[in-house]
Amino acid sequence: MFDNLLYQNASSLLREDILNNRLPGAILLSGPSSSGKLTCALEIARILSCSGQNKYNQRGHWLCDCPSCKKNKELSNTNVLLAGPRDCSLEILAAKRAFLQASFDNSSFLTAVRYLFIRSVRKLTLRFSQILWEGDDKLSKLAPILAAIDEQMEKLNPEKDLPDSDKLEKICDDIVKNCDKLSASFMYDSLPINQIRRASSWAHMKSVSGKKIFIIENAERMLESVRNALLKILEEPPEDMVFILTTSNRGAVMPTILSRVRTYNFSERSAPQQKEVVQRVFHARGEEENLLINDYLQLFLPVKPAEIKKSASSYFNYLMTGQIPLSDAIVKECASFEPRFLLKIFLTGILECARGDSNSAARSEICAKIVGFCRECYNSVTVFNISPGAAIERLSRDLSSVKRAWAQSGASL
Repeated sequence: MFDNLLYQNASSLLREDILNNRLPGAILLSGPSSSGKLTCALEIARILSCSGQNKYNQRGHWLCDCPSCKKNKELSNTNVLLAGPRDCSLEILAAKRAFLQASFDNSSFLTAVRYLFIRSVRKLTLRFSQILWEGDDKLSKLAPILAAIDEQMEKLNPEKDLPDSDKLEKICDDIVKNCDKLSASFMYDSLPINQIRRASSWAHMKSVSGKKIFIIENAERMLESVRNALLKILEEPPEDMVFILTTSNRGAVMPTILSRVRTYNFSERSAPQQKEVVQRVFHARGEEENLLINDYLQLFLPVKPAEIKKSASSYFNYLMTGQIPLSDAIVKECASFEPRFLLKIFLTGILECARGDSNSAARSEICAKIVGFCRECYNSVTVFNISPGAAIERLSRDLSSVKRAWAQSGASL
């Protein structure tokens, strides 16, 4: 059990609770980003649905090939729902490169990275299950994209032979393009309340085979109305359901929810441990194998974070000297802020410029306003689907409104 969860003591606690039938119906996996919480949640789902009918005669064995485990390894088990905001793009790109390289080299770990790529894509598409989106007016628009991804993913089915190198690369490229469309157009920044209500109805339907699992990532980012809706389910959870929440900020989770879940804590892996994860999971080579997890994933950004922050610094300084940068030029310079993680880096760069090295009361008040402007800009794009160009143009107007006060505060640019 939990062979793919590296360097987390929580795996031992979970193993004991599962083997002794002590796992409660609702748990919280809490810890820093990239610490393996989602990997753990998906592994719990596999173990709980395993039939135990394998040559090892052991439920949840890592190499079990029972029908349920096969589906869970491909993330195609209909008894598992996955929801919550997540940027999957960098993981998909990293997995794609590992998969294609292993295919070209006919590496011994080809099967492992084949599953790695399949699972990285499914971590995105599972969030767009018809169960969660039924009745939503966006479903008719996202359905064709999902269908196109599924059609191409079928060609990568582990039960089938892989296409030749050129065809395989084309298939992977098409999948990535459609995943980008799905993320850019439909990924939410906060879980919609209607999805909790639909999941509640699904949870109360009797399962015909094993436990049903509902995984919610980044639970701390739920709005109050969504938290309250979830709380109603957790108060009287169905017997054959397990709710798995993850968070990187336990303190931001509603206390009444915390009182109804058992928390398993994840720790920050050491630098050597993170490097080993990069090597074992993504099979990085050369200098790349010595990178930490997040640093490695950021290699797949279309623009380097340092360049994004440089653009943010220039943009902010121009505004504070009375010049108005062209929003279209900024968007182009920052690769249209795709993936949206680039927008977060850009806005963080602005805040770093604003905070500078002054601690004056006047500066603090202005910085608070700038934080609000940046938050509005981010939400405009990620929540309300405003184009990045329009959002940056609005941000420019907002930031220009504090230019005079900024100059009077004695800020040094």
